[in-house]
Amino acid sequence: MPPTPKAVWRDRILTARRELSAARRRVEDTALATVASTLAPAGSVVCAYVPVGSEPGSIALLDALTEAGTTVLVPVTRTGEPLSWARYMGEKTLMAADFGLREPGGEILPPEAVAKAHTVLVPALAVDARGVRLGRGAGFYDRTLHLASPDAVIIAVVRDEELVDELPEDPHDIRMGWALTPGKGLVRLGSDDRAEQHTP
Repeated sequence: MPPTPKAVWRDRILTARRELSAARRRVEDTALATVASTLAPAGSVVCAYVPVGSEPGSIALLDALTEAGTTVLVPVTRTGEPLSWARYMGEKTLMAADFGLREPGGEILPPEAVAKAHTVLVPALAVDARGVRLGRGAGFYDRTLHLASPDAVIIAVVRDEELVDELPEDPHDIRMGWALTPGKGLVRLGSDDRAEQHTP
């Protein structure tokens, strides 16, 4: 059976990420952390993620959000279920988990905790100008993001080259409102105005 269009995209992007030099990754991760610290007001809740493997971002991004005065929640995964959440309290509190992830060892909050988030940072392989996100295919965020507040700022975090014109879309896909990239900063999606933005 030939690969689906999404499978082709995934293979292409993951190959490019594997070829990225460590020096380039450090520069990009620093840029993402710098912008992330400005995304949400102090005292608000941000749902983020613990990057693994070749995912854009780093622990520095989570630390920058914390230092900016936000409460940072990161995912706790259970097969076939929406994401649960736990508060990020520093890298030393993270433990190995399923799917090669790292998760906090503290109190687990229910999926509905995402409803309190001002901002939700979503890992992505790519996102297009309409807000269509390409994930890894497990469906965790498709089962979760409908629980977010209608006013939440939903941001796909990608590399510059992974913000593309158009991706294949399935009916269950939930669109992103913004993209965050190292070089372009925060970019509004789903409209004709794709100028760089610094605040949502």
